[in-house]
Amino acid sequence: MENNMQLQQVAAWFDQNAPQWARDAWAYLSSIWYEGAYGLTYGQIITIVGIVLFSLVIRGLFARTFVRWITRLAAGTKTQLDDVLVKAIATPLKIVPVIIGIYIALQMVDIGESAEVYANRIIQSVVTLAVFWTLARAVNAFEYVFTSLKDTLSSSVVDWMVKALQIILMILGVGAVAEQWGIAIAPLIAGLGVFGIAVGLGAQDLFKNLISGLLIISEKRFVPGEWILAEGVVEGTVEKINFRSTLVRRFDKSPVYVPNSALSDAAVTNFSRMTHRRIKWVIGVEYRTTVDQLKFIRDEIEAWLWNDDRFAKPPEAALFVRIDNFNASSIDYLIYAFTHTKDWGEWLAIKEEFAVAVMEIIEKAGTGFAFPSQTIYLQETDPPEIMAPPARSEGFERARQKIEHATRRKGYGEAEDDG
Repeated sequence: MENNMQLQQVAAWFDQNAPQWARDAWAYLSSIWYEGAYGLTYGQIITIVGIVLFSLVIRGLFARTFVRWITRLAAGTKTQLDDVLVKAIATPLKIVPVIIGIYIALQMVDIGESAEVYANRIIQSVVTLAVFWTLARAVNAFEYVFTSLKDTLSSSVVDWMVKALQIILMILGVGAVAEQWGIAIAPLIAGLGVFGIAVGLGAQDLFKNLISGLLIISEKRFVPGEWILAEGVVEGTVEKINFRSTLVRRFDKSPVYVPNSALSDAAVTNFSRMTHRRIKWVIGVEYRTTVDQLKFIRDEIEAWLWNDDRFAKPPEAALFVRIDNFNASSIDYLIYAFTHTKDWGEWLAIKEEFAVAVMEIIEKAGTGFAFPSQTIYLQETDPPEIMAPPARSEGFERARQKIEHATRRKGYGEAEDDG
């Protein structure tokens, strides 16, 4: 009302002192100014838009000046807590000028009591959400407060605590906004309890994975950054343990999102917690190798391992070089040793150097590596005698003649009867 009275006074003074063309232009603009739509005049709409645009400009200046100033101020301190806190609240702080601009715009125009009530509720809701959003982002700063707990509970537990606190704050923010709009939260929560039972029956896998994730974290089976192997599931480096799944980065750099229940139920090998890396070889030499050569090779390889400080010695770890087996085409050595290093690349370099040393030792012994083979032995003998039928005796010849004579006589007699 006061704004309208001031405009009327300005219009009266203008009508008395301004030239005719200016008064006509003013009258035209005034007619447009007091026309409008949606219950607001064009003048009110232009005023609101202008103030909001001005607040957006101020927001940019506010972000470049005030936010940067407090960021530099926090960077000058020794602790990192204030740096993380300022970084967390910097983004929500940028909407403060916009909220103030909208509030001023609504106060400068007459939008009616009912509309003003809804406008005030909207502003209050935005302010409430901004406050709880700021608090939720500021929770990240508490990771530094929980640093001592990481050694006791593990970093994954602390991450889950931070996430849970953020979710709780966001739920409280939504509940506070609902209360501002007259929505009763208690009956709604009671209704959601019954609804939650039905949802829980259909979301058993979700809760199973959630509980499995809690078990994985509490048992400390693995933590982010460790190399694990779950037979038939995945092998790689753990990056993050979430509420439902665990992110594992395979060695080909592809991410795998594994349900927590799969890792909780499977046998998991944690290679990052090895105390040493093992070398277990079976080396075969030729059967022509003499006993002295076998002993020489054994003693030289064992001496090489004992003289190298990169290999663990008993009782810290086992170390064996023994003639172990008579194979089909080789005499086998068993080499069993552990390195101090757990780094895979360094372990490969040590293993390569050791392999070259073993080859040199076997070559120095005057023998060689065996490979699958067969040997056929041929033995020369006198040529076998040619088998010939035995000579016929005189008795055999007389018996044969009698049989032939009897046969002829019998045939002759049968011929006579026929005649």
